[in-house]
Amino acid sequence: MLFNSYIFIFIFLPLTLLGWYGLNRFGKYRLASLFLAGMSLWFYAYFNVRYLAIILCSICLNYLLSYVLSRVQAKHLPVNSRGENCNIVGNGTAQGKKMSRIGLLTGITLNLGILFYFKYYDFFIENINLAFGTDFTLKHILLPLGISFFTFQQLSFIIDRALGRCEHYDFINYVTFVTFFPQLIAGPIVLYKELIPQFEDTARRTFDSASFARGIYLFVLGLSKKVLLADTFGLMANYGFAQTFSLDSVSTIFVILAYTFELYFDFSGYSDMAIGLGRMFNIELPLNFDSPYRACSIKEFWQRWHITLSRFFITYVYIPLGGSRKGRARMLLNTFVVFLLSGLWHGAAWTYVAWGAMQGLLVVWDNLGIVGIQGREEKRPSRFHIPPWLGWIFTFTLFNLSLFFFRSTSMVAAVQLFKNLFGGRFTGKLFEVADQLSISEFYIFRQAVDMIAPSIASYFSLILMFLLFILAFFLVFRKNAYERATYLELTSTRCWSVSILLVWCIVSLSQVSTFLYFNF
Repeated sequence: MLFNSYIFIFIFLPLTLLGWYGLNRFGKYRLASLFLAGMSLWFYAYFNVRYLAIILCSICLNYLLSYVLSRVQAKHLPVNSRGENCNIVGNGTAQGKKMSRIGLLTGITLNLGILFYFKYYDFFIENINLAFGTDFTLKHILLPLGISFFTFQQLSFIIDRALGRCEHYDFINYVTFVTFFPQLIAGPIVLYKELIPQFEDTARRTFDSASFARGIYLFVLGLSKKVLLADTFGLMANYGFAQTFSLDSVSTIFVILAYTFELYFDFSGYSDMAIGLGRMFNIELPLNFDSPYRACSIKEFWQRWHITLSRFFITYVYIPLGGSRKGRARMLLNTFVVFLLSGLWHGAAWTYVAWGAMQGLLVVWDNLGIVGIQGREEKRPSRFHIPPWLGWIFTFTLFNLSLFFFRSTSMVAAVQLFKNLFGGRFTGKLFEVADQLSISEFYIFRQAVDMIAPSIASYFSLILMFLLFILAFFLVFRKNAYERATYLELTSTRCWSVSILLVWCIVSLSQVSTFLYFNF
């Protein structure tokens, strides 16, 4: 089920809100949690009911492992003053440490094994066949929706359980933690300590009008980003990438810019909607997207883009590899490995690996501290400093170039885009790209131009495209929706604006499309 769909807005969301607050109103807290988990599973199964067996199997296996670990830790780990088992590191008997390590390896193998089978099996076999000339059969497995997100979420939980960093939770609360529908499909990747205590807090189960108002505000702004902006830019991006081998230099620039803004407003819109939906239920979800196109360095960019994924890799990959504790060279290597894995996390293709490698090399370059940004406090002094505006140009340009790999269907197509960009050709292909903006919202304007100034009618789409890009750059540098909602004042003007946006989005839902991060 999509956030930007009629069934979600008019049926699923109202029913879920009524059931959640209604059951909590009468003190039926466990039944309310069970109801929310059931509705979240319906939300997930709506795409494909066969996915339901996969997520339920994953949940049950992880919970069973957590239960076994709780029995082992109760027997072999000392208890602190709060009655909780201590951290396994530096505590417990040798047998307890051994059993916890076995549980840790089992949890990692279980979760990564499920993820590998459904997401990477064919990629692995395909490359084995290519490298050794074998003829192993590909399974063509249908990728379960959101498997990368709910797997990493459970992986973080089971790692911390094995290390004794968190306790074993009630099964219903655990299921609700994994399946809570606002963050189930495309993040944010939520930690147990962020979500489960909120579900256990009965004070959060009462209706909060201020939280609900902020939730609606964030949801509508996110919906408008997705429906009105991301999907519009997607028309040009999809057409352009389908015409990779016939694009000229100028059209290549505008096609990649279209995809850049499609990705930005798509992911930003989803993040706003997810946080907004959480607040409607009086649940705080972590910030996952903080205006990354304002960044003046690649390192800063990754502190703003997909924040919870970066947090996962830092906590569970970068630090266990040694982080920055084993010298500068090892720190740079660990950083590169993290971004290589991040690229592979996004998809089972060499294009994603190349994209991750490029991002890793750029962050390593930043960490070397050769070039710094003027006015920024830096841990390591830089040899040269450049103004923030120049840093922004370099960062934005390099990220756009990396998207040649990210969006292309093959390495050959990605290389062709670079050839197009630096080929110096202009064939007028840009007019075809701009013509993809012939959508219903602009029909009246197009007809008016045909009547009033027919001489410029052929340039209408081109002018419209330029205006759209100007609007996108303007929105990128304004306060984002999360910043606005934090200090929200419900003025009549704001209420009317949000209402108009909501009606416009609902009218435009006939052109509904899935979120880009559903593919990951």
